[in-house]
Amino acid sequence: MSSPLTQPLLCLFLALLFVAGTSSPARASDELERVGGGGGENQREFDYFALALQWPGTYCQRTRKCCSSNGCCRGSNSPATIFTIHGLWPDYNDGTWPSCCTKSSFDPKEISTLNDALEKYWPSLSCSKPSSCNGGKGSFWGHEWEKHGTCSYPVFENEYDYFLTTLNLYFKYNVTSVLNDAGYVPSNTEKYPLGGIISAIENAFHASPQIICSKDSVEELRLCFYKDFKPRDCAIASDAKIDMVTSKSSCPKYVSLPEFASTGHDGLQSWASNNSAL
Repeated sequence: MSSPLTQPLLCLFLALLFVAGTSSPARASDELERVGGGGGENQREFDYFALALQWPGTYCQRTRKCCSSNGCCRGSNSPATIFTIHGLWPDYNDGTWPSCCTKSSFDPKEISTLNDALEKYWPSLSCSKPSSCNGGKGSFWGHEWEKHGTCSYPVFENEYDYFLTTLNLYFKYNVTSVLNDAGYVPSNTEKYPLGGIISAIENAFHASPQIICSKDSVEELRLCFYKDFKPRDCAIASDAKIDMVTSKSSCPKYVSLPEFASTGHDGLQSWASNNSAL
């Protein structure tokens, strides 16, 4: 069964991909992967989706080793100034989530036609290999499909629809563009009001996001959707917005969107200004 976004937005995706290819360019390792979700087959159907986006400027400052799979180490091709995709996660309204719902193994051939877009907008930001649901280690995309994508039935029944629809959601709900238009741009010197960032997202998409911070830097921003991909609040209760931002993600009242510049495979990233500004 194809998702509602797969066919209608395919042309949009291809058009945006062409445009994006002329311009400068999510969570990659398990460091921030949520713990406590269920596992195995016979899990109940999920309630909603969370589109998890990661800010490379925060992730990549932890880079200590470069490799070909690490998007932080691609020089001018590194995703320096945009949010990138971490994953599309089926979640439950009670705060838990299903995981590893089938024994289906990831097949990279199924999404080979999407590779260019995935490398640009859904890159791994780490050299580590995440765990596989079937034992051992695998690729970043394989991890996202096996742990989360297999639990998205009946909305998705195959890898291709899962990855294509996630890309389409990312383009349609362009968080980077919304924040830039509101004056929230990458900087190692500026601090922005957290409430202002939340309001910019709410005004654009009519739903409240969830924001995760590392110290005072935005690390991840999540948008939530009903199964038909209409936006919804990430917080269940109306009074939970601030709690989700302050207590669960430990974001201060003023946060940064740090920028970075990669030196490529032969060296670690260099920073536009020193780390004291972060």
